[in-house]
Amino acid sequence: MARKPVMLGPGTRRAIKEMFARLDYRRLGPIYCDEGGDEFWAAKRGPCQRLGTKVAAALKARLKPGGTSLYVGAGVAEIAPLVMETLDLNRRVTACNLREKEVQVLNRACGALPLRFRHQDAGSGKQRVDHLWLVSVLNDPERFPELSVLSYGRANPVTFNAKTFVTQQRAVAKLVERCLGRLTLPALVTTTVEEAVWVAEWCHRRSIPYKIDPHTFASP
Repeated sequence: MARKPVMLGPGTRRAIKEMFARLDYRRLGPIYCDEGGDEFWAAKRGPCQRLGTKVAAALKARLKPGGTSLYVGAGVAEIAPLVMETLDLNRRVTACNLREKEVQVLNRACGALPLRFRHQDAGSGKQRVDHLWLVSVLNDPERFPELSVLSYGRANPVTFNAKTFVTQQRAVAKLVERCLGRLTLPALVTTTVEEAVWVAEWCHRRSIPYKIDPHTFASP
């Protein structure tokens, strides 16, 4: 049976719109791009906000009020889901980001919202959660370049560094263990198609039953 459409509260939709308007895109440009940051955000700002709002609505239908969520690598793309969880569901959210400059920009944009981003390693905490956001983290091209190209099917057999890949694979496996190990069951994990294999493998090793939702969203 199909899920009934869920709408975000009017206050939540307004808060998302206002937070995107308060973002300092000039400072975000060099954080996200080596060059052409202004053009990047001119093209991506609207699609990012719209996609985030759609994902937030999908999450609202799947999460229970009053729970706890951990967002790994939370940035601009995570604004809408974070605001929704905070305002519509009264959930406790921990939004972690290793890029200090981005955290500063995001927190200024939060304004009076009861939401703050943290400059910390998401795997360093101990708090148990029933929702884990793990999107474009395990295949991050900056932190795990060899693993990333292999995940996306772009590895060059001539230049691919297998030794470096193994090191990155172990680092990702450790991060997966530290983050998924904080889940209370039943739980929801929001991730990408490419990263879902890590979650499935973690569940297999513990004989934890799981279900993969066929509903996916295309990147803007």
